[in-house]
Amino acid sequence: MRSGEGALGTGEMEQEPHAAPALGDRTIVLVGLMGVGKTTVGRRLAHLLHLPFVDADHAIEEAAGCSVSEIFARFGEPAFRDGERKVIARLLDGPRHVLATGGGAYMDPRTRAAIKARGISVWLRADLDLLMDRVGRKGQRPLLQTGDPRATMERLIAERYPVYAEADIVVDSRDGPHDRVVRAIIHALEEYGALPRERLP
Repeated sequence: MRSGEGALGTGEMEQEPHAAPALGDRTIVLVGLMGVGKTTVGRRLAHLLHLPFVDADHAIEEAAGCSVSEIFARFGEPAFRDGERKVIARLLDGPRHVLATGGGAYMDPRTRAAIKARGISVWLRADLDLLMDRVGRKGQRPLLQTGDPRATMERLIAERYPVYAEADIVVDSRDGPHDRVVRAIIHALEEYGALPRERLP
C-alpha cells in the first residue's frame, strides 16, 4: 500500500494526463466509506485521465430497477451485497475505467480478489468528523438509519479500515477542494507506476 497526500495546489490540475500503457487493461477502483467523496473525485479523475467513469451503486440501481435504499428496504443487505459483487465483477471484466464502489463492496473477499486481479485499488481515507459532516448533508444512507449515526460510523471505521488498508494505494481525503485529492491520486498512481512520471512538475 502506498500513501499520497491530498494537499497539492489546484493550479496543477491544468495538466491533463492520459492513462499510461502501464495501466494496461486495469481499472482504477476507488474504495472507502460513505461520504469520503468517491463519486465526485472519481468523475474528476476519470476526466483528467480520459477514461470512462462508472459509479457501482448507479450500475446496481440500473440492474435492479430501483434505488439502493429500496433494495435494502425490500430485500435486505445480503441481497444487495450479492448483486453488488456480481455487478462489480462484470464491470471489472469490461474496458478499463475509473470505478467508484460502495462503502461495503471491498469487504467482500471475492470482490477484493477480483479488484486485485483486474484493477488498481485506491483507498480514500478520511476521519470521523469529516465523514459525518459530509453524510449529514445528503442523508438517505441506509446503514446510517439508526438511533446513533455517529456510533454506527465509528463501528464501520473500526470494522472496515483494517480491510481498506489492503488497497494498493491510500490517499487522505481532507476538508477542502476535491481537486487536491484528485491530484494526490494522480501523483500516487505515478509513484505506483501506473502513470508516466515525466508529467510531474
